[in-house]
Amino acid sequence: MKWKKITIKTITDAEDILICNLEDVGLEGAQIEDKLPLTPLEKEQMFVDIPPVSEEDDGIAYLNFFVEESDDLDMESLLADVRTVLEETAQYTEIGEGSITVSETEDLDWINNWKKYFHQFMIDDLLIIPSWEESEYPDHTGKVLHIDPGTAFGTGSHETTKLCIRQIVKNIKPGMEILDVGCGSGILAIVALLYGAGHAKGTDLDPCALDATLENMEKNGIRKEDFEVIIGNIISDKEVQDWAGYEKYDIVAANILHNVLEILTPVIVNQLKPGGIYITSGILEEKTDIVTNAVKAAGLEIVEITQDGEWVSVTARKPE
Repeated sequence: MKWKKITIKTITDAEDILICNLEDVGLEGAQIEDKLPLTPLEKEQMFVDIPPVSEEDDGIAYLNFFVEESDDLDMESLLADVRTVLEETAQYTEIGEGSITVSETEDLDWINNWKKYFHQFMIDDLLIIPSWEESEYPDHTGKVLHIDPGTAFGTGSHETTKLCIRQIVKNIKPGMEILDVGCGSGILAIVALLYGAGHAKGTDLDPCALDATLENMEKNGIRKEDFEVIIGNIISDKEVQDWAGYEKYDIVAANILHNVLEILTPVIVNQLKPGGIYITSGILEEKTDIVTNAVKAAGLEIVEITQDGEWVSVTARKPE
């Protein structure tokens, strides 16, 4: 599938207003390129593997919009509308250069763009490696996880995922049952299976998670009967809760946001076996109390709180 990529050169202060105004002419879902560091709120909402900003902010921003090519697409008319929006906006606020460039791209380009950012790395004795690289550790004798980031999910390099992986490896025992809530690429459950778990289930709200997980299972030799995934909301959907089962899991892992963990915890406690371990992450340091309070209110005992940078993982146990 081919797409037209419309790029507008502007300034960071004008990003939001231009994105809003351009919605009126049918341009939605802007991809922003700038050198601004993430705000605390953005970090809280986006704990995927975002390449760090290493250059000093120069105030310049590029807004990229993607329009699918079709017989109905009148590119000249669309660009004329975009120019009108830029001119009208420039009458009451600074927008910088306001230049427009048009290029062509394909779905595959978006996927392959990840490759320049994602390279193999180690988490203790676990080597995580993408499919397009050969191992740089010829003497490595530990576990190897083959995973590709795709377009929607992370790779394990983010602090929140590392925290979860370390707690899973620390607590996993052969034959254990694990539930991964918000499984994304399937990385946490796959790691558990590599380290000896007997069976895993995963839930996610994003339909893309199913294909991403199946692809990564295949890369790691995980059988479909060993890792089952369902798309649905385990917090509110009784059918998803029933599918997962009750008092069944030795480990439940949830690498989500603190506000989701707050409402997930009193529900997911029903899926844990007595003595089961609940591993949470995706928690900014200043939000730790929200999760620990939710954990205690659900009757769980806090086992350990670990931290990597500004991110925190809370591990708890269900009483026997």
